[in-house]
Amino acid sequence: MNNVFVYCELEGNKVADVSLELLTKGRKLANQLGVSLEAILIGYNLEGVERQVLPYGVDKVHIFDSEKLFPYTSLPHTSAVVNLFKEEKPQICLLGATVIGRDLGPRVSSALHSGLTADCTQLEIGSFDMKVKNADGVFEDKHYENQLYQIRPAFGGSIIATIVNPDHRPQMATVRDGVMKKEILDENYNGEIVRHDVAKYIPDTDYVVKVIDRHVEAAKNNLKGAPIVVAGGYGVGSKEGFNLLFELAKELHAEVGASRAAVDAGWVDHDRQIGQTGVTVRPKVYIACGISGAIQHIAGMKEAGIIISINSDPEAPINQIADYIINGTVEEVVPKLIKYYKKNSK
Repeated sequence: MNNVFVYCELEGNKVADVSLELLTKGRKLANQLGVSLEAILIGYNLEGVERQVLPYGVDKVHIFDSEKLFPYTSLPHTSAVVNLFKEEKPQICLLGATVIGRDLGPRVSSALHSGLTADCTQLEIGSFDMKVKNADGVFEDKHYENQLYQIRPAFGGSIIATIVNPDHRPQMATVRDGVMKKEILDENYNGEIVRHDVAKYIPDTDYVVKVIDRHVEAAKNNLKGAPIVVAGGYGVGSKEGFNLLFELAKELHAEVGASRAAVDAGWVDHDRQIGQTGVTVRPKVYIACGISGAIQHIAGMKEAGIIISINSDPEAPINQIADYIINGTVEEVVPKLIKYYKKNSK
C-alpha cells in the first residue's frame, strides 16, 4: 500500500536502461517517503530477470510471465497493471517515456482516474498549500504533505512547470531515457519475488491482437553513450555547416548531436536531437556549436562533465552554464579546431 512502483520495460528478457534509471530515482523517492520500491516485469521466459532489477534497491518484484505477453500489446499489459494497482494501491508509478510507456501510461491513468505528467525532467517530494472547495461550496486552505513534484519544461520550453496530483492515486509520470542517472544500490540486495497468475489479471479477450511479424531497427548512432558530443544548433547555418561538425567529431572520436531548431530545419536527422523532446546525454565533453541554449535543450545536456560553447553571441543563454566560451561563428572556429586536432593527433 502507498508504495512506489516502476513499470520495467523489457526487450526479450533484458530490462531497458530507462527502467533501471527510474528504479534508481524510485529508490530515492521511496526512501524519502519511508515506503517500499516495487517493480513490474511483464513478458515471457522471465526466469532470473528479477536479478537485473534487485540491485537497484527493489523490495518487491511483480512478475507476469506468459508467452502471450511478448511482444508488447496494449490490452493485456494494461489489464495486468490496472488490476495489480487496484490491489496494491500505489501512491507513485513511474514509466519510461518510450513508445510503450506513452501507450501504456495514459491507458492505466485513464482506467484509474489518476493524473499523468509526460516527459518529466525532475521528480521530487514536497509539500504545498492550496485552496479547495468544501461541501458548502466555500474555498478553504488545505495542506498537502509528501506530494510528487512532477517537473518539466512547458510552453515550448519557455518555462519550467511543477505539476502535482494531490487527490488521486497513483501519481504517474513518464521520463525519457537518460534523464535520470542509473546507479546500483547493492549487488546483493534482496527483495520479494511474486509470480502472479496471469489469468487472474488478464481476461482472454485482451489477446484479440496478435503480432504476426516484428522488426526492431538498431540505433544509427551511440549519442547517449558517447564520451564526447559535438552538437549544432540553428547557428550552424545550414546542412552543409553540419559537415564541419561531423568532420570535427571524426577527429575527436565523438558523436554529433543537434538542437531542435537544427532538426526542424532539416539539417540533421531527428535521432540526433538532444533535449526534452530528444535524447538526454551525459558526455565527458559537450561542444555546443551555434546553440542558443533554450531550456528544452539544456534539459538534455546540462549534466555533461565539461561544456564548451562556440557562439557569436556572448549573451547566449548556454554561456551561463558553459565551462569554456569561444566567441565566434561556427565557420570561423570549427575549421581551426579541425586543423589543430589533425595536426596534433598524428
